[in-house]
Amino acid sequence: MVGKGFNNYMNILFIGDVVGSLGRDMIKEYVPKLKEKYRPHITIINGENAAGGRGITEKIYRGFLEVGAQAVTLGNHTWDNREIFEFINDAKYMVRPANFPDNNPGKGMIFLKMNQIEIAVINLQGRTFMQTSDDPFTIADELVKEARERTPFIFVDFHGEATSEKQAIGWYLDGKVSAVVGTHTHVQTADERILPNGTAYISDVGMTGPYDGILGMEREAVIKRFLTNLPVRFEVPKDGRTQLSAVLIELNDKTGAAKKIQRILINDDHPFYS
Repeated sequence: MVGKGFNNYMNILFIGDVVGSLGRDMIKEYVPKLKEKYRPHITIINGENAAGGRGITEKIYRGFLEVGAQAVTLGNHTWDNREIFEFINDAKYMVRPANFPDNNPGKGMIFLKMNQIEIAVINLQGRTFMQTSDDPFTIADELVKEARERTPFIFVDFHGEATSEKQAIGWYLDGKVSAVVGTHTHVQTADERILPNGTAYISDVGMTGPYDGILGMEREAVIKRFLTNLPVRFEVPKDGRTQLSAVLIELNDKTGAAKKIQRILINDDHPFYS
């Protein structure tokens, strides 16, 4: 497959878990700037926390597409905003975890076309310390086999809690997919690398939203929970400092193998330079 219109590489920009209105504001402000600086061919956003920290709405989903995303991935909060049941089957660029039960609405894999290159986007959810779901390794095998009948360009958002499980599926899929990026823990890890057989990997891309909260939530409530062990209501801050976490992945435009992976972190301590 020859990448007509490419220069021997294909860039994918992936933005980690968008949390609340502050996260959406960062998307509106910085996605155009990031696209101008890095010239990604495909932009993917994890939006499972975009609606007040829980779920996503159709308006938010469409807003991500309007600002320049080609796909929106989800995770364990997929069903938290019940509005999603009204539009997910019509949202052809939205991907929920493929190892949810078969009778769940939505899709676990989609295909995007850029020039003459087609890329598969797969969303999977881990099982360690997470809600019950089907085996992501088995589902990954099935989807990768299906995808490779059409394209060697395969991107996986693995939404999981345990770094060990994330590393395991990264190694398991090494050479079978172009990239495995972790989401869910909201803390960007510094272990980005290209695995030996050409798969880009990072344990967690991090989150986009409040910078001074705890995992995107108001920190006082989280601290109170640890101090008292009593139930508390977690709320997403509506103002304050913000951050954006992302990765830029460069793929060979003929083989789909990863050539580079670069972390991107924007906050007051890591300013953005165009």
